[in-house]
Amino acid sequence: MAWRLTQYLDTHGRRAVALRQDDALARRLMGTATTYELAQQAIAAGRNLLSQAQAQATGETVDLAAALAEGRVLPPLDHPDDAHLLVAGTGLTHLGSAEGRDKMHRDLADPAKQTDSMRMFRLGLEGGKPAPGQVGVQPEWFYKGDGAILARPDGDLVSPFFALDGGEEPEIAGLYIVGRDGTVFRLGYALGNEFSDHVTERQNYLYLAHSKLRVCAIGPELLLGDLPADIRGTTRILREGKIVWEKPFLSGEANMSHALSNLEYHHFKYDGFRRPGDAHVHYFGTATLSFSDGFQTLPGDVFEVAAAPFGLPLRNRLIQAPSRPVMIKGL
Repeated sequence: MAWRLTQYLDTHGRRAVALRQDDALARRLMGTATTYELAQQAIAAGRNLLSQAQAQATGETVDLAAALAEGRVLPPLDHPDDAHLLVAGTGLTHLGSAEGRDKMHRDLADPAKQTDSMRMFRLGLEGGKPAPGQVGVQPEWFYKGDGAILARPDGDLVSPFFALDGGEEPEIAGLYIVGRDGTVFRLGYALGNEFSDHVTERQNYLYLAHSKLRVCAIGPELLLGDLPADIRGTTRILREGKIVWEKPFLSGEANMSHALSNLEYHHFKYDGFRRPGDAHVHYFGTATLSFSDGFQTLPGDVFEVAAAPFGLPLRNRLIQAPSRPVMIKGL
């Protein structure tokens, strides 16, 4: 039994939130217009997010598939001020994820030696799932941007004019807000397409930070409660309506070298990431990339990420932004 939240625009263009169980029709929440607002109400009431949503799910039924097709579904979490939502993530966290990354970097090092990617992966295997009360090894970490980089479900992923590649990364993302006293509240989990420039990263591992500064997507639905240990999904790339690349992906702790709690700890251990009122979207990594199979994406391609129990699939179209000048002047 899965409960999920969705942010959307109603037929009058007003923001709203809906709750549904499994594949039933969703029901609009009354007394709130955003997930962020709902979470604040739950914190103030001392309730968990599901209980708060159930208490307010007294509005009309909502056809989420129709809303998605009409472009009215929003990311499942945003912030009134984009600058106060941080999007970041961790890599080399999944069993098998080192293989794809190692392929990218093997030609940059002596073949007789392990790459930095494989060493980082092995650290996770050996110390990424610590005993209760212990702190595990810290993972690879990267910054993607603020709330402005979140594309809508079924919206466009706009690759910048200087990008060398635009490739999908099917992932699970954790969604969080920070309470008034600095306590971090996990709202739930969403499907994600972390979207990166793998050609830029392949040039030199030190370009990883550049390769991650891209738009991305989460949603359409926010899964409440615990994340199942074994997530089995599928990633597809469609070109002119036809599937041109497809592959299953695995996630959840049973398929990871790090515990989710360890990834969360090493993100939120920094004081600057526990600023009251802020929101966070944190990608947990992937093991499956079309780039690792030698596939080249093209503008117009549609990425689709789907997995139970997340409900509706996440689809986004790749768009290449036109060239434009970067104006820098002394003042």
